Amino acid sequence: MADQAQALARATLSGAYPQLFVSDLAAALAFYRDKLGFAAAFSYGEPPFYAQIRRDRARLNLREMHGPVFAADVRERQELLAAHIPVENVAALHDELGKAGASIRRKLAERPWDATDFLVEDPDGNLICFSSPTDLQD
Repeated sequence: MADQAQALARATLSGAYPQLFVSDLAAALAFYRDKLGFAAAFSYGEPPFYAQIRRDRARLNLREMHGPVFAADVRERQELLAAHIPVENVAALHDELGKAGASIRRKLAERPWDATDFLVEDPDGNLICFSSPTDLQD
């Protein structure tokens, strides 16, 4: 009985909204809308410097920054991810984003960590990984 009560009282994480740093919020919003199919959930500031975008259950926060946020080319050299978004049909999304003209940095492939994934790069160098677990694919 105590275990059941503890299980009911336990907090459950329901999502994560990564924050990506961009140099031009309006341009970033256009990229995520036109190339990746996201819609603006809200923007903040006058003029806006912060926004949240969404597609299905995924959310990303965009923060406009003036000046470099990362040292030199560390993101490029280390292939640092800004966000990882699980997808129920990653192959269909790969095809959709490719047709929309998104910059696919790493092509769709099965990976040794039991996932099929690909990377998209936004105009500011943010890398977004879209993936499906290999064991859940048809």
